[in-house]
Amino acid sequence: MRDAGLTHLLSISGLHVSAVIAAGYMLAMLVLAAWPWLALRVRLPVVAAAVGALAGIGYTLLTGAEVPTVRSCVGALLVLGALALGREPLSLRMVAVAGAFVLLLWPESLAGPSFQMSFAAVIAIVALHNARPVQDLLGRREEGLGKRLLRGALGLLLTGFVIEFALMPIVLFHFHRAGIYGAFANVLAIPLVTFVSMPLIALALLLDLFGMGAPLWWLAGQSLDLLLWLAHLAANQPGAVKLMPQLDWGTFALFVAGGLWLALWRGRARLWGLGAAGVATVMLMLTPTPDMLVSGDGQQVGIVSEDGRLLSLRDTRSEFTRDNLIELAGVTAEPVPLGKWRGAECSRDFCSLAIARGGRQWHLLLARSRNLIEERALAAACEKADIVVADRYLPRSCRPRELLADRRMLDRTGGLSLVFRDGGLEVETVAATQGQHGWWRGRTD
Repeated sequence: MRDAGLTHLLSISGLHVSAVIAAGYMLAMLVLAAWPWLALRVRLPVVAAAVGALAGIGYTLLTGAEVPTVRSCVGALLVLGALALGREPLSLRMVAVAGAFVLLLWPESLAGPSFQMSFAAVIAIVALHNARPVQDLLGRREEGLGKRLLRGALGLLLTGFVIEFALMPIVLFHFHRAGIYGAFANVLAIPLVTFVSMPLIALALLLDLFGMGAPLWWLAGQSLDLLLWLAHLAANQPGAVKLMPQLDWGTFALFVAGGLWLALWRGRARLWGLGAAGVATVMLMLTPTPDMLVSGDGQQVGIVSEDGRLLSLRDTRSEFTRDNLIELAGVTAEPVPLGKWRGAECSRDFCSLAIARGGRQWHLLLARSRNLIEERALAAACEKADIVVADRYLPRSCRPRELLADRRMLDRTGGLSLVFRDGGLEVETVAATQGQHGWWRGRTD
């Protein structure tokens, strides 16, 4: 689902809240319109909007009131209010009000991917459908059913492309991995979930009150199997996933600035945002892939070999650790333990290997155990190595040519990302990106 760009269907956010509110609104309209006395004396859209709003608020509270759900609920309530007042329902003012509401309650959410992705997607949708060329292309008109369906599919595809464009830098910045074919997959997945799966589940729950829900649950299961088949189909296509090492703050900020300029500005001047996004794309493509990754405790080391495979110091069973190494290294294959790689010499205590980068050989010495080693032998081995990594304190007589990353250093720096160049070694540390925060301080001694 992640690689197919369909994870938004798994989170309770815009699609689900909108479907619940729309169902409540339409059901209220149908029921109330069947009562002529009430229909002649009350504005039914206003009453139906109130019913839909109550349904949306109840659903939001029922599901835990997470940031995407609250944003969706507030936005939907503003749309209902605009419809009741006869105003334009989709506007960036609506998004601004929802954003202010969320930030007043959870200001820390601004730095999280949930807030950023949720509001980036909504801003992109509103800005797209408020653009005059898009309104002229997708606006309703007198035409046959086939053309209306084709126009709707085109609108869904165009919206999917714009959302993918808006979310790509955020996803790569936080998760280092993004699906490429999400726009195409969503053309089929969104109608399937909205008009088939969710109504079937709702009806099955209703019929369960009478013990008659089994047939509908079977149909709902078939629709979800179809959704998963679609996800596998999209995710398994060549080039379906873009992996990216850590995106720097400058590139990310330029992407965000360009996207906001495109969304908030009017007229041809908004196209200047494409320039900023284009520069950020070039910077993204030039972002170097780390040659070596070291965890903050020195227990895990990942090395990208000459043939593009990821070598790991230890054969870990932790999927979290393994996935982090794969994503940060920008590779797709499973890591190969150094002990099983023909280019490494490993004993019970150390692994040594040489990696060719930048026109030279980089000799690495990596500790595998905490056993005591005779100091002279260790010093001699360190002298032959360019980089030494250990999850313990090594004696000061261990002096490699480029870098000693033992426990003494890692306590100050946190994890390391190393890039081997002909001009020397480039080192990025976790500590350099943390700032002076109370929840993390490296050693200063």
